[in-house]
Amino acid sequence: MTQELWSTVDDYLTTTLSPDDPALEAARRRSDDAGLPPIAVAPNQGKLLHLLAKLAGARRILEVGTLGGYSTIWLARALPAGGELITLEFDPKHAEVARENLAAAGVGDRVDIRLGAAADTLPALDGTFEFVFIDADKVNNPTYFTEALRLTKPGSVIVVDNVVRGGAVADAASTDPSILGIRRMNELIAAEPRVDATSLQTVGGKGYDGLTIALVVA
Repeated sequence: MTQELWSTVDDYLTTTLSPDDPALEAARRRSDDAGLPPIAVAPNQGKLLHLLAKLAGARRILEVGTLGGYSTIWLARALPAGGELITLEFDPKHAEVARENLAAAGVGDRVDIRLGAAADTLPALDGTFEFVFIDADKVNNPTYFTEALRLTKPGSVIVVDNVVRGGAVADAASTDPSILGIRRMNELIAAEPRVDATSLQTVGGKGYDGLTIALVVA
């Protein structure tokens, strides 16, 4: 089992079941050309987010961590007419690139990019979201999850990306702030009666990582 094999299988699955389209390919190229870090979700992961948001019947979506807007496009396309997506981004350059990508993809009118540290901008949000995607700095994952739970209702879905970190999340002795943030979030989820959740390990073109999926039940 090697990264080469994981990437080959990912390429096959993506080409067969969820091929990129010109707008998504252009968004990835524009982000690369702007020097953004190559950490956006893979195409098949974007399609998974799209399907989960549709399954949740999401009319309002919250995204924590915009980057270049690649995952934002996938999520915005899951919205029905009149739907809204609010996405939070710390870096003004990332937000600028995301705005270009969203406009080019034809979804800019349904996406509201909020600038600033998410830990500061989340408390100012109100209303209810049926789907939340958390993909920002892992140190603050406990805060992001707590705020996501405040902003959701029974039937809403919360997805958190990059929760395995190459297996490092299982190291109870880790002093890595990102690992500590993920483990603390896991403790919060395990003790939280309002959600039913699981985490999955994943391999693919993005390497070895995983995601958490939580259903709000109360």
